[in-house]
Amino acid sequence: MKHSYALLILLASTMGGNALAADSIQLNGAGATFPYPLYSKWFSEYGKVSPGVQINYQSIGSGGGIRQFTERTVDFGASDAPMTEEQLAKAGSPVIHVPTVLGAVVLTYHLPGIKKMNLSGAVIADIFLGKVTQWNDPSLTRLNPGVKLPAQPILVVHRADGSGTSAIFTDYLSKTSPEWKSKVGQGTALKWPVGLGGKGNEGVTGLVKQSPGAIGYVELIYAETNQLPYAAIQNKAGQTVLPSLKAVSAAAAGGLKRMPPDFRVSITDADGKDSYPISGFTYLLVHQTMPGEKGRAFLKFLGWALKDGQKSAAAMHYAPLPAELVGKVEAKLKEIKTP
Repeated sequence: MKHSYALLILLASTMGGNALAADSIQLNGAGATFPYPLYSKWFSEYGKVSPGVQINYQSIGSGGGIRQFTERTVDFGASDAPMTEEQLAKAGSPVIHVPTVLGAVVLTYHLPGIKKMNLSGAVIADIFLGKVTQWNDPSLTRLNPGVKLPAQPILVVHRADGSGTSAIFTDYLSKTSPEWKSKVGQGTALKWPVGLGGKGNEGVTGLVKQSPGAIGYVELIYAETNQLPYAAIQNKAGQTVLPSLKAVSAAAAGGLKRMPPDFRVSITDADGKDSYPISGFTYLLVHQTMPGEKGRAFLKFLGWALKDGQKSAAAMHYAPLPAELVGKVEAKLKEIKTP
């Protein structure tokens, strides 16, 4: 009898567990590494707010995220680079870009003893073109008076994967260097003239951290959490500006005025003396028609992200969306169908 009773309890608990599993909703996404630290926090926090919804996310780069989203192997994608017209045509159905936060792409470097560095778009382009190869090059010493830059080779580190961070970075270089624009151009995946490739923001950060003389580009939080220094960049107004929430928001201000209804906009090399010039939006990618239960669950998450989620952005070095944009995004979400 005891064995029978124990078996009944086991069966009941198993059935109950299966019922709970059947009632839960699992959403899978993939894409940008740029917002990954924040998205990880969001998905974890939302699991507490809505325990029946589990959101899994693979930080594989914007290029991979767009590919998986297009192939419909994930429920949503994530990219710092808006999808191109060609990519949208391959998606098979209308796509909605949902801006979530803004961030800064920073030039981080490994030069012991040097905590401050000034750079310009033209000089950054020359470094990544392989034209400026030594840290004590005259173009660098002119930008950094009083700083004793070493006679040390520069090791360039770039992304090895399809990357929205690369798209923002090379969009900026294409605006500030005609030579870069003609020889390399802008995009998520490029043929880099020089340097080593790292996978994801994590890979670039790791290579810079372990390689004296290295310079690479990453989202601000990756430099902050790894205690790596990053440069102040000369903006369009001629001011040298460190990346900050205020400077990213200043760059966004001009972008809002010319933001199209689908939210696909570039805010690199923005006007304004306070603007940080390598700033960008990051997006979640959603098919306009999502399967009923999953679609409704993800819409609720997006509503939470646009309100409660924004409160945790600043602490993680992302700029929250301007209030006027939040209202427009909420209106756009009403176009998503969940039959």
